[in-house]
Amino acid sequence: MTDRSEPEAVPTPPRVTESGLPFRAVYGPSDLAGWDPADKIGEPGRYPYTRGVYASMYTGRPWTMRQYAGFGTAAESNRRYHHLIEAGNAGLSVAFDLPTQMGYDSDAPVAHGEVGKVGVAIDSIDDMRLLFDGIPLDQVSTSMTINAPAAVLLLLYQLVGEEHGVAPGRLSGTIQNDVLKEYIARGTYIYPPKPSLRLVSDIFAYCQAELARFNTISISGYHMAEAGATPAQEIAFTLANGIEYVRAAVAAGLAVDDFAPRLSFFFVARTTLLEEVAKFRAARRIWARVMREEFGAANPKSMMLRFHTQTAGVQLTAQQPEVNLVRVALQGLAAVLGGTQSLHTNAYDEAIALPSEKAARLAVRTQQVLAYETDVTKTVDPFAGSYAVESLTDAVEDEAVALMEQVSDLGGAVAAIEKGFQKAEIEHAAYRIARQIDDGERVVVGVNRFVTPDDEAYQPLRVDPAIEEAQRDRLAKLRADRSGAEVDRALAALREAAAGADNVLYPMKDALAARATVGEVCDALRSVWGVYHPADAL
Repeated sequence: MTDRSEPEAVPTPPRVTESGLPFRAVYGPSDLAGWDPADKIGEPGRYPYTRGVYASMYTGRPWTMRQYAGFGTAAESNRRYHHLIEAGNAGLSVAFDLPTQMGYDSDAPVAHGEVGKVGVAIDSIDDMRLLFDGIPLDQVSTSMTINAPAAVLLLLYQLVGEEHGVAPGRLSGTIQNDVLKEYIARGTYIYPPKPSLRLVSDIFAYCQAELARFNTISISGYHMAEAGATPAQEIAFTLANGIEYVRAAVAAGLAVDDFAPRLSFFFVARTTLLEEVAKFRAARRIWARVMREEFGAANPKSMMLRFHTQTAGVQLTAQQPEVNLVRVALQGLAAVLGGTQSLHTNAYDEAIALPSEKAARLAVRTQQVLAYETDVTKTVDPFAGSYAVESLTDAVEDEAVALMEQVSDLGGAVAAIEKGFQKAEIEHAAYRIARQIDDGERVVVGVNRFVTPDDEAYQPLRVDPAIEEAQRDRLAKLRADRSGAEVDRALAALREAAAGADNVLYPMKDALAARATVGEVCDALRSVWGVYHPADAL
Protein backbone atom coordinates (compact mmCIF):
# COMPACT_ATOMS: atom_id res chain seq x y z
CA MET A 1 0.00 0.00 0.00
CA THR A 2 1.33 3.41 -0.96
CA ASP A 3 2.23 5.70 1.93
CA ARG A 4 0.28 8.93 1.32
CA SER A 5 1.23 10.62 4.57
CA GLU A 6 2.46 14.20 4.42
CA PRO A 7 6.25 14.66 4.46
CA GLU A 8 7.78 16.03 7.62
CA ALA A 9 7.50 19.81 7.77
CA VAL A 10 10.89 21.43 7.48
CA PRO A 11 11.47 25.14 8.08
CA THR A 12 12.59 27.15 5.07
CA PRO A 13 16.21 28.12 5.64
CA PRO A 14 17.15 31.79 5.27
CA ARG A 15 17.98 32.67 1.68
CA VAL A 16 21.57 33.67 2.30
CA THR A 17 24.87 32.01 1.43
CA GLU A 18 27.18 30.40 3.99
CA SER A 19 29.02 33.72 4.01
CA GLY A 20 25.82 35.54 4.91
CA LEU A 21 25.49 37.13 1.46
CA PRO A 22 22.12 37.52 -0.29
CA PHE A 23 21.08 34.44 -2.26
CA ARG A 24 18.39 35.30 -4.79
CA ALA A 25 15.74 32.83 -5.86
CA VAL A 26 16.27 33.72 -9.51
CA TYR A 27 19.33 35.13 -11.28
CA GLY A 28 19.27 36.57 -14.76
CA PRO A 29 20.99 38.87 -17.27
CA SER A 30 20.43 41.93 -15.08
CA ASP A 31 22.71 40.44 -12.43
CA LEU A 32 25.59 40.61 -14.88
CA ALA A 33 24.76 44.01 -16.36
CA GLY A 34 27.89 45.92 -17.26
CA TRP A 35 29.88 42.78 -16.68
CA ASP A 36 32.88 42.16 -18.97
CA PRO A 37 33.46 38.41 -19.44
CA ALA A 38 36.96 38.98 -20.80
CA ASP A 39 37.94 40.90 -17.66
CA LYS A 40 36.08 38.75 -15.14
CA ILE A 41 36.67 35.22 -16.33
CA GLY A 42 38.95 35.21 -19.37
CA GLU A 43 40.03 31.84 -20.72
CA PRO A 44 41.10 28.71 -18.84
CA GLY A 45 44.82 28.73 -18.11
CA ARG A 46 45.16 32.48 -18.60
CA TYR A 47 45.03 35.51 -16.31
CA PRO A 48 42.97 36.06 -14.15
CA TYR A 49 42.62 32.23 -13.97
CA THR A 50 38.98 32.37 -12.89
CA ARG A 51 38.25 29.35 -15.07
CA GLY A 52 41.21 27.29 -13.88
CA VAL A 53 44.99 27.43 -13.85
CA TYR A 54 45.46 25.06 -16.80
CA ALA A 55 43.98 25.40 -20.25
CA SER A 56 42.87 21.78 -20.53
CA MET A 57 42.11 21.15 -16.83
CA TYR A 58 40.57 17.67 -16.41
CA THR A 59 40.07 17.11 -20.12
CA GLY A 60 43.79 16.29 -20.22
CA ARG A 61 43.92 14.24 -17.02
CA PRO A 62 41.86 14.19 -13.84
CA TRP A 63 42.89 15.77 -10.56
CA THR A 64 45.33 13.97 -8.26
CA MET A 65 43.46 11.62 -5.93
CA ARG A 66 45.29 12.05 -2.66
CA GLN A 67 43.94 10.29 0.44
CA TYR A 68 44.93 11.59 3.88
CA ALA A 69 46.08 8.74 6.11
CA GLY A 70 48.29 8.04 9.06
CA PHE A 71 47.66 6.51 12.47
CA GLY A 72 49.37 4.56 15.19
CA THR A 73 52.81 3.35 14.21
CA ALA A 74 54.78 3.97 11.06
CA ALA A 75 54.45 0.27 10.18
CA GLU A 76 50.64 0.36 10.44
CA SER A 77 50.44 3.53 8.35
CA ASN A 78 52.77 1.99 5.78
CA ARG A 79 50.36 -0.91 5.33
CA ARG A 80 47.48 1.57 4.77
CA TYR A 81 49.54 3.45 2.16
CA HIS A 82 50.16 0.24 0.23
CA HIS A 83 46.41 -0.46 0.25
CA LEU A 84 45.67 3.07 -1.02
CA ILE A 85 48.19 2.76 -3.84
CA GLU A 86 46.70 -0.60 -4.82
CA ALA A 87 43.24 1.07 -4.83
CA GLY A 88 44.45 3.57 -7.42
CA ASN A 89 45.78 6.53 -5.43
CA ALA A 90 48.33 8.64 -7.28
CA GLY A 91 49.37 10.60 -4.19
CA LEU A 92 49.81 10.05 -0.48
CA SER A 93 48.90 12.50 2.26
CA VAL A 94 50.41 11.97 5.70
CA ALA A 95 48.64 12.72 8.98
CA PHE A 96 50.94 13.09 11.98
CA ASP A 97 50.01 12.66 15.63
CA LEU A 98 49.84 15.70 17.93
CA PRO A 99 53.23 15.20 19.61
CA THR A 100 54.91 15.15 16.19
CA GLN A 101 52.95 18.22 15.10
CA MET A 102 54.11 20.04 18.24
CA GLY A 103 57.74 18.94 17.93
CA TYR A 104 57.78 16.50 20.86
CA ASP A 105 59.08 12.94 21.00
CA SER A 106 56.73 10.13 21.97
CA ASP A 107 58.47 9.72 25.33
CA ALA A 108 58.05 13.38 26.34
CA PRO A 109 55.73 13.76 29.35
CA VAL A 110 53.50 16.18 27.40
CA ALA A 111 52.95 13.48 24.73
CA HIS A 112 51.37 10.99 27.14
CA GLY A 113 48.00 9.76 25.89
CA GLU A 114 48.34 11.33 22.43
CA VAL A 115 50.88 9.09 20.71
CA GLY A 116 49.52 7.75 17.43
CA LYS A 117 46.01 9.04 18.11
CA VAL A 118 45.25 11.51 15.28
CA GLY A 119 48.07 10.50 12.98
CA VAL A 120 51.30 8.58 12.80
CA ALA A 121 54.03 9.04 15.41
CA ILE A 122 57.36 10.04 13.83
CA ASP A 123 60.27 10.47 16.25
CA SER A 124 63.32 9.93 14.05
CA ILE A 125 64.64 8.80 10.71
CA ASP A 126 64.04 5.20 11.87
CA ASP A 127 60.26 5.83 11.91
CA MET A 128 60.38 7.63 8.56
CA ARG A 129 62.12 4.60 7.00
CA LEU A 130 59.31 2.36 8.21
CA LEU A 131 56.62 4.78 7.07
CA PHE A 132 57.80 4.68 3.45
CA ASP A 133 59.16 1.16 3.28
CA GLY A 134 58.52 -0.28 -0.17
CA ILE A 135 56.89 2.94 -1.44
CA PRO A 136 58.33 4.12 -4.79
CA LEU A 137 59.14 7.70 -3.81
CA ASP A 138 60.12 8.62 -7.35
CA GLN A 139 56.64 7.60 -8.56
CA VAL A 140 54.30 9.00 -5.90
CA SER A 141 53.65 12.54 -4.74
CA THR A 142 53.56 12.90 -0.96
CA SER A 143 51.79 15.65 0.94
CA MET A 144 52.63 16.11 4.60
CA THR A 145 50.24 17.96 6.91
CA ILE A 146 52.89 19.40 9.20
CA ASN A 147 53.49 23.03 10.09
CA ALA A 148 55.83 24.25 12.83
CA PRO A 149 58.18 21.21 12.40
CA ALA A 150 57.66 21.10 8.62
CA ALA A 151 61.38 21.50 7.87
CA VAL A 152 62.20 18.52 10.10
CA LEU A 153 59.76 16.13 8.41
CA LEU A 154 60.69 17.37 4.94
CA LEU A 155 64.37 16.64 5.60
CA LEU A 156 63.57 13.20 7.01
CA TYR A 157 61.63 12.49 3.80
CA GLN A 158 64.59 13.65 1.71
CA LEU A 159 67.00 11.48 3.71
CA VAL A 160 64.81 8.40 3.22
CA GLY A 161 64.46 9.19 -0.48
CA GLU A 162 68.24 9.37 -0.80
CA GLU A 163 68.51 5.99 0.94
CA HIS A 164 66.09 4.64 -1.68
CA GLY A 165 68.39 5.96 -4.39
CA VAL A 166 66.02 8.77 -5.41
CA ALA A 167 67.78 12.06 -6.17
CA PRO A 168 66.27 15.01 -4.22
CA GLY A 169 65.28 16.71 -7.46
CA ARG A 170 63.01 13.77 -8.32
CA LEU A 171 61.06 13.87 -5.06
CA SER A 172 57.70 15.58 -5.38
CA GLY A 173 55.01 16.58 -2.95
CA THR A 174 53.89 19.30 -0.59
CA ILE A 175 54.53 20.32 2.98
CA GLN A 176 51.80 22.35 4.63
CA ASN A 177 54.29 24.62 6.43
CA ASP A 178 51.55 27.18 7.17
CA VAL A 179 52.14 28.30 10.73
CA LEU A 180 50.12 31.53 10.57
CA LYS A 181 46.82 29.66 10.43
CA GLU A 182 47.96 27.75 13.51
CA TYR A 183 47.87 30.98 15.49
CA ILE A 184 44.37 31.64 14.13
CA ALA A 185 42.58 28.29 14.21
CA ARG A 186 44.51 25.15 15.24
CA GLY A 187 47.09 25.89 17.90
CA THR A 188 49.90 23.52 16.86
CA TYR A 189 52.46 26.32 16.77
CA ILE A 190 55.85 26.24 18.48
CA TYR A 191 57.88 29.39 17.87
CA PRO A 192 56.81 33.07 17.80
CA PRO A 193 55.72 34.52 14.44
CA LYS A 194 59.00 36.25 13.50
CA PRO A 195 61.30 33.18 13.69
CA SER A 196 58.48 31.05 12.25
CA LEU A 197 58.42 33.26 9.15
CA ARG A 198 62.22 33.09 8.99
CA LEU A 199 61.96 29.28 9.00
CA VAL A 200 59.38 29.40 6.19
CA SER A 201 61.70 31.59 4.10
CA ASP A 202 64.63 29.23 4.79
CA ILE A 203 62.48 26.35 3.52
CA PHE A 204 61.65 28.30 0.34
CA ALA A 205 65.35 28.91 -0.33
CA TYR A 206 66.39 25.35 0.52
CA CYS A 207 63.79 23.76 -1.74
CA GLN A 208 64.64 26.09 -4.60
CA ALA A 209 68.22 24.78 -4.39
CA GLU A 210 67.66 21.15 -3.37
CA LEU A 211 64.03 20.00 -3.86
CA ALA A 212 62.83 21.82 -6.94
CA ARG A 213 59.69 19.69 -7.42
CA PHE A 214 58.40 20.12 -3.86
CA ASN A 215 55.64 22.61 -3.12
CA THR A 216 57.15 24.55 -0.25
CA ILE A 217 53.93 25.58 1.46
CA SER A 218 50.24 24.74 1.38
CA ILE A 219 48.57 27.87 2.68
CA SER A 220 45.52 26.52 4.41
CA GLY A 221 41.98 27.74 4.74
CA TYR A 222 40.72 24.25 5.54
CA HIS A 223 41.45 24.42 9.24
CA MET A 224 39.92 27.87 9.55
CA ALA A 225 36.79 26.55 7.84
CA GLU A 226 36.72 23.60 10.25
CA ALA A 227 36.89 26.14 13.10
CA GLY A 228 33.82 27.89 11.68
CA ALA A 229 35.03 30.34 9.04
CA THR A 230 32.60 31.19 6.26
CA PRO A 231 33.68 30.68 2.63
CA ALA A 232 34.52 34.39 2.30
CA GLN A 233 36.48 34.37 5.57
CA GLU A 234 38.25 31.18 4.54
CA ILE A 235 39.73 32.61 1.36
CA ALA A 236 40.24 36.13 2.78
CA PHE A 237 42.32 35.04 5.75
CA THR A 238 44.14 32.38 3.74
CA LEU A 239 45.16 34.81 1.00
CA ALA A 240 46.12 37.42 3.61
CA ASN A 241 48.43 34.82 5.17
CA GLY A 242 49.81 34.08 1.71
CA ILE A 243 50.61 37.74 1.23
CA GLU A 244 52.50 37.73 4.55
CA TYR A 245 54.60 34.74 3.47
CA VAL A 246 55.44 36.36 0.14
CA ARG A 247 56.44 39.58 1.87
CA ALA A 248 58.68 37.67 4.31
CA ALA A 249 60.39 35.80 1.47
CA VAL A 250 60.95 38.97 -0.54
CA ALA A 251 62.32 40.71 2.57
CA ALA A 252 64.73 37.78 2.99
CA GLY A 253 66.11 38.54 -0.48
CA LEU A 254 64.25 35.97 -2.59
CA ALA A 255 62.93 36.99 -6.01
CA VAL A 256 59.18 36.49 -6.23
CA ASP A 257 59.27 34.54 -9.49
CA ASP A 258 61.88 32.18 -8.01
CA PHE A 259 59.66 30.86 -5.21
CA ALA A 260 56.05 31.82 -5.97
CA PRO A 261 55.48 29.05 -8.58
CA ARG A 262 55.90 26.47 -5.78
CA LEU A 263 53.29 28.03 -3.47
CA SER A 264 50.09 26.06 -3.12
CA PHE A 265 46.86 26.34 -1.15
CA PHE A 266 44.50 24.06 0.75
CA PHE A 267 40.75 24.64 1.00
CA VAL A 268 37.65 22.88 2.23
CA ALA A 269 34.71 21.78 0.10
CA ARG A 270 31.29 22.01 1.79
CA THR A 271 27.93 20.62 0.74
CA THR A 272 26.80 24.10 -0.38
CA LEU A 273 27.96 23.35 -3.90
CA LEU A 274 27.19 26.61 -5.72
CA GLU A 275 28.91 28.93 -3.25
CA GLU A 276 31.89 26.58 -3.00
CA VAL A 277 32.39 26.67 -6.77
CA ALA A 278 32.13 30.47 -6.62
CA LYS A 279 34.62 30.57 -3.73
CA PHE A 280 37.30 28.67 -5.63
CA ARG A 281 36.86 30.81 -8.73
CA ALA A 282 37.00 34.04 -6.68
CA ALA A 283 40.14 32.91 -4.82
CA ARG A 284 42.01 32.32 -8.10
CA ARG A 285 41.04 35.74 -9.39
CA ILE A 286 42.09 37.58 -6.22
CA TRP A 287 45.45 35.81 -5.93
CA ALA A 288 46.35 36.42 -9.57
CA ARG A 289 45.64 40.13 -9.17
CA VAL A 290 47.61 40.41 -5.91
CA MET A 291 50.66 38.64 -7.30
CA ARG A 292 50.73 40.71 -10.49
CA GLU A 293 49.81 44.11 -9.09
CA GLU A 294 51.31 44.07 -5.56
CA PHE A 295 54.38 41.90 -6.05
CA GLY A 296 55.11 42.47 -9.73
CA ALA A 297 55.16 38.78 -10.62
CA ALA A 298 55.94 38.24 -14.29
CA ASN A 299 55.95 34.45 -14.45
CA PRO A 300 52.39 33.22 -15.08
CA LYS A 301 53.00 30.32 -12.67
CA SER A 302 53.56 32.85 -9.88
CA MET A 303 49.99 34.08 -10.36
CA MET A 304 48.34 30.66 -10.48
CA LEU A 305 46.50 29.67 -7.33
CA ARG A 306 46.94 25.91 -7.30
CA PHE A 307 45.14 24.15 -4.48
CA HIS A 308 44.37 20.88 -2.78
CA THR A 309 40.87 20.31 -1.42
CA GLN A 310 39.56 18.14 1.37
CA THR A 311 35.89 17.49 1.88
CA ALA A 312 34.40 19.03 5.01
CA GLY A 313 35.05 16.80 7.98
CA VAL A 314 33.17 19.21 10.23
CA GLN A 315 29.97 18.52 8.28
CA LEU A 316 30.13 14.77 8.84
CA THR A 317 27.86 13.32 11.51
CA ALA A 318 28.19 10.43 13.92
CA GLN A 319 24.43 9.92 13.56
CA GLN A 320 23.50 7.82 10.51
CA PRO A 321 27.14 7.78 9.32
CA GLU A 322 26.25 6.22 5.95
CA VAL A 323 24.58 9.52 5.00
CA ASN A 324 28.08 10.97 5.02
CA LEU A 325 28.72 9.09 1.78
CA VAL A 326 26.21 11.41 0.10
CA ARG A 327 27.71 14.49 1.74
CA VAL A 328 31.24 13.57 0.68
CA ALA A 329 30.18 12.91 -2.91
CA LEU A 330 28.55 16.35 -3.12
CA GLN A 331 31.53 18.03 -1.50
CA GLY A 332 33.93 16.27 -3.84
CA LEU A 333 31.83 17.36 -6.82
CA ALA A 334 31.98 20.97 -5.60
CA ALA A 335 35.77 20.79 -5.47
CA VAL A 336 35.98 19.33 -8.96
CA LEU A 337 33.57 21.85 -10.47
CA GLY A 338 35.61 24.54 -8.73
CA GLY A 339 38.81 23.38 -10.41
CA THR A 340 40.88 21.74 -7.66
CA GLN A 341 44.29 20.26 -8.50
CA SER A 342 44.08 17.44 -5.97
CA LEU A 343 41.39 16.07 -3.70
CA HIS A 344 40.97 14.08 -0.52
CA THR A 345 37.51 12.65 0.14
CA ASN A 346 36.75 11.89 3.77
CA ALA A 347 35.61 8.46 4.89
CA TYR A 348 32.01 8.17 6.04
CA ASP A 349 32.96 7.00 9.55
CA GLU A 350 35.42 9.77 10.42
CA ALA A 351 32.97 11.50 12.76
CA ILE A 352 33.20 8.42 14.99
CA ALA A 353 36.81 7.28 14.87
CA LEU A 354 39.74 6.66 12.55
CA PRO A 355 38.47 5.44 9.18
CA SER A 356 38.12 1.72 8.71
CA GLU A 357 39.84 0.16 5.71
CA LYS A 358 36.49 -0.35 3.96
CA ALA A 359 35.49 3.28 4.53
CA ALA A 360 38.85 4.54 3.26
CA ARG A 361 38.46 2.45 0.11
CA LEU A 362 34.95 3.79 -0.47
CA ALA A 363 36.31 7.32 -0.18
CA VAL A 364 38.76 6.60 -2.99
CA ARG A 365 35.99 5.00 -5.06
CA THR A 366 33.92 8.18 -4.66
CA GLN A 367 36.60 10.15 -6.48
CA GLN A 368 36.93 7.48 -9.14
CA VAL A 369 33.19 7.58 -9.84
CA LEU A 370 33.38 11.38 -10.22
CA ALA A 371 36.37 11.10 -12.55
CA TYR A 372 35.35 8.17 -14.70
CA GLU A 373 31.57 7.72 -14.54
CA THR A 374 30.37 11.33 -14.78
CA ASP A 375 30.95 13.86 -17.54
CA VAL A 376 32.62 16.54 -15.39
CA THR A 377 36.02 15.80 -16.96
CA LYS A 378 34.75 16.41 -20.47
CA THR A 379 34.73 20.22 -20.40
CA VAL A 380 36.52 22.99 -18.51
CA ASP A 381 34.68 25.14 -15.94
CA PRO A 382 31.12 24.15 -16.94
CA PHE A 383 29.57 26.87 -14.74
CA ALA A 384 31.26 29.69 -16.66
CA GLY A 385 28.66 32.27 -17.65
CA SER A 386 26.05 30.96 -15.20
CA TYR A 387 24.04 33.90 -13.92
CA ALA A 388 23.96 32.44 -10.43
CA VAL A 389 27.57 31.24 -10.13
CA GLU A 390 29.12 34.32 -11.75
CA SER A 391 27.07 36.57 -9.46
CA LEU A 392 28.07 34.50 -6.43
CA THR A 393 31.71 34.60 -7.54
CA ASP A 394 31.60 38.40 -7.62
CA ALA A 395 29.82 38.56 -4.25
CA VAL A 396 32.27 36.22 -2.49
CA GLU A 397 35.19 38.08 -4.06
CA ASP A 398 33.90 41.46 -2.85
CA GLU A 399 33.33 40.16 0.68
CA ALA A 400 36.75 38.48 0.81
CA VAL A 401 38.53 41.59 -0.48
CA ALA A 402 36.79 43.71 2.15
CA LEU A 403 38.03 41.36 4.89
CA MET A 404 41.55 41.37 3.42
CA GLU A 405 41.52 45.17 3.51
CA GLN A 406 40.60 45.04 7.19
CA VAL A 407 43.58 42.75 7.82
CA SER A 408 45.81 45.14 5.87
CA ASP A 409 44.53 48.14 7.82
CA LEU A 410 45.52 46.35 11.04
CA GLY A 411 49.09 46.03 9.75
CA GLY A 412 48.96 42.68 7.91
CA ALA A 413 48.23 39.10 8.87
CA VAL A 414 50.67 38.83 11.79
CA ALA A 415 49.58 42.12 13.35
CA ALA A 416 45.93 41.14 12.93
CA ILE A 417 46.63 37.75 14.52
CA GLU A 418 48.26 39.45 17.50
CA LYS A 419 45.13 41.63 17.86
CA GLY A 420 42.90 38.53 17.66
CA PHE A 421 40.98 39.81 14.62
CA GLN A 422 40.75 36.66 12.48
CA LYS A 423 40.07 34.41 15.46
CA ALA A 424 37.23 36.64 16.67
CA GLU A 425 35.63 36.85 13.22
CA ILE A 426 35.71 33.06 12.84
CA GLU A 427 34.29 32.51 16.33
CA HIS A 428 31.36 34.83 15.58
CA ALA A 429 30.61 32.90 12.37
CA ALA A 430 30.86 29.54 14.17
CA TYR A 431 28.47 30.73 16.87
CA ARG A 432 25.94 31.87 14.26
CA ILE A 433 25.97 28.47 12.57
CA ALA A 434 25.71 26.60 15.88
CA ARG A 435 22.68 28.69 16.90
CA GLN A 436 20.98 28.03 13.57
CA ILE A 437 21.46 24.27 14.01
CA ASP A 438 20.27 24.34 17.62
CA ASP A 439 17.20 26.37 16.66
CA GLY A 440 16.38 24.06 13.74
CA GLU A 441 16.78 26.93 11.30
CA ARG A 442 19.61 25.04 9.57
CA VAL A 443 18.80 21.40 8.75
CA VAL A 444 21.37 18.69 9.44
CA VAL A 445 19.92 15.39 8.28
CA GLY A 446 19.97 12.79 11.02
CA VAL A 447 20.82 15.33 13.72
CA ASN A 448 17.98 17.82 14.03
CA ARG A 449 15.70 16.48 11.27
CA PHE A 450 14.90 13.03 9.84
CA VAL A 451 16.23 11.32 12.93
CA THR A 452 15.96 7.52 13.14
CA PRO A 453 17.24 5.07 15.73
CA ASP A 454 20.47 3.38 14.72
CA ASP A 455 19.76 -0.07 13.30
CA GLU A 456 23.11 -1.52 14.28
CA ALA A 457 26.05 -0.62 16.46
CA TYR A 458 29.06 0.69 14.60
CA GLN A 459 32.43 -0.77 15.55
CA PRO A 460 35.03 1.97 15.09
CA LEU A 461 38.73 1.51 14.53
CA ARG A 462 40.66 2.20 17.74
CA VAL A 463 44.34 2.97 18.33
CA ASP A 464 46.04 0.51 20.65
CA PRO A 465 47.40 2.39 23.71
CA ALA A 466 50.39 0.00 23.67
CA ILE A 467 51.70 2.03 20.71
CA GLU A 468 52.99 4.70 23.08
CA GLU A 469 55.05 2.20 25.06
CA ALA A 470 56.43 0.71 21.85
CA GLN A 471 57.50 4.14 20.61
CA ARG A 472 59.19 4.86 23.93
CA ASP A 473 61.13 1.59 23.62
CA ARG A 474 62.17 2.46 20.06
CA LEU A 475 63.46 5.84 21.24
CA ALA A 476 65.42 4.26 24.07
CA LYS A 477 67.06 1.84 21.63
CA LEU A 478 67.83 4.65 19.16
CA ARG A 479 69.54 6.75 21.84
CA ALA A 480 71.57 3.75 22.99
CA ASP A 481 72.69 2.81 19.46
CA ARG A 482 73.60 6.22 18.01
CA SER A 483 76.66 8.39 18.61
CA GLY A 484 75.63 10.88 21.29
CA ALA A 485 78.70 13.04 20.62
CA GLU A 486 77.85 13.30 16.92
CA VAL A 487 74.27 14.29 17.72
CA ASP A 488 75.46 16.91 20.23
CA ARG A 489 77.83 18.47 17.68
CA ALA A 490 75.10 18.58 15.04
CA LEU A 491 72.55 20.16 17.38
CA ALA A 492 75.12 22.76 18.47
CA ALA A 493 75.64 23.70 14.81
CA LEU A 494 71.87 23.99 14.39
CA ARG A 495 71.60 26.33 17.40
CA GLU A 496 74.42 28.45 16.00
CA ALA A 497 72.66 28.80 12.65
CA ALA A 498 69.35 29.65 14.35
CA ALA A 499 71.05 32.39 16.36
CA GLY A 500 72.60 33.81 13.20
CA ALA A 501 71.38 34.33 9.65
CA ASP A 502 72.40 31.09 7.93
CA ASN A 503 69.78 28.76 6.47
CA VAL A 504 68.94 26.36 9.32
CA LEU A 505 67.90 23.45 7.08
CA TYR A 506 71.46 22.41 6.23
CA PRO A 507 72.63 21.82 9.83
CA MET A 508 69.15 20.44 10.61
CA LYS A 509 69.60 17.77 7.95
CA ASP A 510 73.00 16.82 9.39
CA ALA A 511 71.45 16.44 12.86
CA LEU A 512 68.63 14.24 11.56
CA ALA A 513 71.09 12.11 9.59
CA ALA A 514 73.00 11.61 12.86
CA ARG A 515 69.70 10.26 14.25
CA ALA A 516 68.72 13.26 16.33
CA THR A 517 65.02 13.02 17.14
CA VAL A 518 62.23 15.35 16.06
CA GLY A 519 61.90 16.58 19.64
CA GLU A 520 65.64 17.21 20.04
CA VAL A 521 65.78 19.26 16.83
CA CYS A 522 62.72 21.31 17.80
CA ASP A 523 64.11 21.78 21.33
CA ALA A 524 67.33 23.16 19.83
CA LEU A 525 65.30 25.81 18.01
CA ARG A 526 63.14 26.43 21.09
CA SER A 527 66.29 27.19 23.08
CA VAL A 528 67.17 29.99 20.64
CA TRP A 529 63.81 31.26 19.39
CA GLY A 530 61.57 30.62 22.38
CA VAL A 531 57.91 29.58 22.16
CA TYR A 532 54.75 31.47 21.29
CA HIS A 533 52.19 32.41 23.93
CA PRO A 534 48.95 33.92 22.56
CA ALA A 535 47.92 37.21 24.12
CA ASP A 536 44.58 35.84 25.35
CA ALA A 537 46.38 33.01 27.19
CA LEU A 538 48.59 35.28 29.29
